[in-house]
Amino acid sequence: MKDEKPTATRMKKLWLLSLLTWMCALYFVGIYMFVGGFLLVRLEVSRTSTCGDVLQPGEEPVDFCRAQPRFRKVVLLIIDALKIDFARFDPNNTEPRPYENKLPVLEETVTSRPSHSRLYPFRADPPTTTMQRIKGFTTGSLPTFVDVGNNFASSAILEDNLIHQFGQVGKRVVFMGDDTWENLFPKKFHRSLPFPSFNVKDLHTVDNGILQHLYTTIVGDDWDVLVAHFLGVDHCGHRFGPDHPAMADKLAQMDGVIRSVIDRLQNDTLLVVMGDHGMTDTGDHGGESQKETDAAIFLYSPSPLFPGPPSKSEPHVVPQTDLVPTLALLLGVPIPYSSVGQVLLPLFPPHRQTGGAVGGFSQLEALWINAKQVNRFLETYSSMAKDIPPESLSQLKGEFSRLSAEYLAMVREGHTSSPKLAASLQAYLSSVRDTCRATWAQFNPLKMAAGLALVAFACLTCFILSELSLVLMSENGPGLKAPLVVAFAVGVCAAAGQLLIQGYIEVAWCLAAAALSSELLFLWRAHQSRTTVSAKNGSKAPKFVTLLSPHHLLVPSLLVPLLRCASLLSDSYVIAEGRVVTFLVFSLALCIPIHLNWDGLLLPPSHDPLKPAGLLPAAALSPSTVRKESSTLLACLGLLIGSLYLSLCFHGCREEQGSCHPSPFLSPLSRLQDAQLKNLHYILSVCSLGLWTYLLKRCLRHYGNLNSSGGTVFTACFILPLLSVCLGLHWAVSATPEDSFRNLAELISLAQLALPRTAFFLLGLGLFLIWLDPLTVFIKTRTATTARSSSLPPPRYRASTGISPQAELHHLIPQIYQRMRRSLDDGELSGGTELGSKPAVEAYGLGTVYSAPLLLFCGLLGIGLLLLHPEGMALSFLLLLFEMGALLHIHASSTTLSSLRGTNSSGFIVPWTPVVLWSLAATQFFHATGHLPTFPSIQWGAAFVGFPDGHTGTMLPASLVTLNTFASHILFAVGCPLLLFWPLVCEVRGIRGGKACGEEGDAVMEMRLRENPHQFSSALLQLSTRYLFILGVQVFASVCAAAILRRHLMVWKVFAPKLMFEASGFLVSSVSLLIGVTLVMRVDVAVSRWFKRLIPDASR
Repeated sequence: MKDEKPTATRMKKLWLLSLLTWMCALYFVGIYMFVGGFLLVRLEVSRTSTCGDVLQPGEEPVDFCRAQPRFRKVVLLIIDALKIDFARFDPNNTEPRPYENKLPVLEETVTSRPSHSRLYPFRADPPTTTMQRIKGFTTGSLPTFVDVGNNFASSAILEDNLIHQFGQVGKRVVFMGDDTWENLFPKKFHRSLPFPSFNVKDLHTVDNGILQHLYTTIVGDDWDVLVAHFLGVDHCGHRFGPDHPAMADKLAQMDGVIRSVIDRLQNDTLLVVMGDHGMTDTGDHGGESQKETDAAIFLYSPSPLFPGPPSKSEPHVVPQTDLVPTLALLLGVPIPYSSVGQVLLPLFPPHRQTGGAVGGFSQLEALWINAKQVNRFLETYSSMAKDIPPESLSQLKGEFSRLSAEYLAMVREGHTSSPKLAASLQAYLSSVRDTCRATWAQFNPLKMAAGLALVAFACLTCFILSELSLVLMSENGPGLKAPLVVAFAVGVCAAAGQLLIQGYIEVAWCLAAAALSSELLFLWRAHQSRTTVSAKNGSKAPKFVTLLSPHHLLVPSLLVPLLRCASLLSDSYVIAEGRVVTFLVFSLALCIPIHLNWDGLLLPPSHDPLKPAGLLPAAALSPSTVRKESSTLLACLGLLIGSLYLSLCFHGCREEQGSCHPSPFLSPLSRLQDAQLKNLHYILSVCSLGLWTYLLKRCLRHYGNLNSSGGTVFTACFILPLLSVCLGLHWAVSATPEDSFRNLAELISLAQLALPRTAFFLLGLGLFLIWLDPLTVFIKTRTATTARSSSLPPPRYRASTGISPQAELHHLIPQIYQRMRRSLDDGELSGGTELGSKPAVEAYGLGTVYSAPLLLFCGLLGIGLLLLHPEGMALSFLLLLFEMGALLHIHASSTTLSSLRGTNSSGFIVPWTPVVLWSLAATQFFHATGHLPTFPSIQWGAAFVGFPDGHTGTMLPASLVTLNTFASHILFAVGCPLLLFWPLVCEVRGIRGGKACGEEGDAVMEMRLRENPHQFSSALLQLSTRYLFILGVQVFASVCAAAILRRHLMVWKVFAPKLMFEASGFLVSSVSLLIGVTLVMRVDVAVSRWFKRLIPDASR
């Protein structure tokens, strides 16, 4: 019988974790289902062009590839992130910025040799990430939104492309530079010299590697197509930004490279210098702002390339897809099958060249071949996919038929040019591209609807779980075994049905069927258990409909997140979300004292002499206590408001916010050129880090949690300060310019590698020790010999609100569990007079036994996450700590003041208001740490903290970037159980009915939870499910916005990224919440073992 109760306790812990894991899984399935229908890649046509496909008009078929090409060779110099601003030259600019006027060779060549060269803006299609851009200007196709996720996990391009066509006709392609090409075109190159590309801090390895082979290759004769992809400019932008001396050096180096290449070119060779995308003012890219999409393209040949200087008819901007058909026809290879690009007309002569050195096609011939190829692709694609609107498809086919007849008639008549027909063909090609761009946002409405329903049902289930937590944690509560068995059976049946009907299995539908069936069965069993438990208790069970009534839902604490979720349908709200959420946190926090004052609880109750004394309820708190708690609440509210206001100084800027200036603290110290400003930022960062460490230790010391010799105390006393020192030294080394201490270059390089890795090791060791030995309780046996001690009866059960006589030890719990001893061993502890002759147990820190390791875990984790951020974010993280502390104390004080109502029969329930504030604070500090729900704002530099030489795989860098991006979500989710513990930590004597726990008037703090294990488990379940519900509703709102506005102009710019960030944030928050709850369970197990050792044969 003695082992029965501990086993039940363990099962209760397992049941709690199982419920939460199951709940998270339901959300994940719904999100996975919706995303699978919303973010589909477009259908790829697997056909390839051949030399016999696209022929010139005539009765006799001619092999396309045997026609004399305009050029025999091409040199393709790709300068990654070469934006058009870098390429332009302004002779009147006497004080150019570091990125201005650094490529004079382009302007000099265009001015001195206008018939041989041109410089155009080169516009990319978003997403402006390198892999998608390479795919765009080699296939001529348009990317889809989901392609952005593949930028660092590049897979081979299966669509027809220029590299494949060059190989088909026997052209030798030599590549050197960014190793992304090797992943996209495996075994396609005659010779390949790839260099690692992911290390954005390395400015020189790739470029220097290219330069070792570039010039010798050009003067040799073992190549036809030379591709050299330089990365220094892009990496310099990521590391320092464009406005930095390092950028001037890089651009000057590229200027010299272009000059050297021009000097070595032969007459039959075309030089193309181009950027794959641009960059923002902070050096980032990935979005669709003009600064990110507008790169530069420079065309040059030693032989005449253009009929004369630039004319008004020439394009002002060249789309990147236009490079594909242009290069294909200039080099005499078929245009890739799926290309929707349009030939760059100025590169082709107006009339057919029948003699001389210049061969190739005329402008009209090039346009005709281009239009015929695009029409063939359109017909093939429309027969395979039905997403192009029929009316648009019919109009385009009719237009091509008309243009084809007109062109063939002109050829029969012997004409070689027609400006009107050329303009019509250009208009047709533009119409096809615009139509494809508008319709290649493919959706699967059925999957989207199913995902939407699953997420909505998960939110409903989560809400009901939170409201029925007491029932669910009771002995007669519903189990998960039956729902999981049914879910597995339904999933297998769904798989078998799909296999029989369609011949293949879609896992998403199997998961959806399993999730829905388990939800329905669980809710039915919960309804049955609720009725059974209520019948046993003699009370009437509330109906599910009552729980979902407007009266129950439309309370201020739930109204705020519901209004915020409704606002997610507005692109203006999403753009300004950082400031709006800050306002919502402030407003909801302000409602707490206003509501308390409205109920007359903020000030001590005044005695009305007209009322009989017997009609007045006994005051739960003394007037001085009420005044103290009110002052604490208002002071913490002021701290919260101050933290919120200051946190606005750390926000980033979206491109839609034109007048916005990003916070200077977002820039790493290495970017700052002003030495005084750099020193000031460093001092602020180190002081913030030191204050973070001091406050954590001060809090633990105040509650007596630093007196034992366990792993958690060791972590707080030694690992925490060492980690802070490592971080401060790492910042100092990272801020050191590369050319400052040449004699110490190797030592600095070693420190850049060793310091962050040491910090990672200390972080891992500290978290492991907290998990391994979470107790922070110091035990001491004392024999009371004083007369005063002998004359006082022993307190039955007392937590630690008093101060011990020893100044260094706080929160004494003397003679712990004496009542349990009495119940286990009758007569062993009878009478207070025996106190002087019997030893008593003193336990220091037991009153905060649950919250202390959790608080230290969050604090240690916060420093580890700060390591992945720019140094200036240390002050923002400190504000985050202030905000967390302020919210906890506001919650504790409001709970204490609410006890004046005498309504504390609800156990340890955490109200909705602090839960909502906690979730809003996570979103608010997502923005206050410089993050935005946009891809350009992702801080890729986090992937190289401790790994300056890059990575061999993608899992580790992806994990580091994820930890950086969702740092606030992680910290608030792991620390969520503190909302349950903090009112007990700050408990005032006598407010919760001391008779149940010992002497009336004693505050037993967190030990009260151990006396009520059922209420403890149900309160923890309710808190967790409420937090999950708020996060889930936010995801549901983002899903609705993406579904309803999927044809909105801003869907791929605003709503789709917001959905991806909300879904990813929910995933990270859910896992972090499970970690926090599991840590609490681990502490509970450790406390149980501690009591067993203290009191042999005792159980919970």
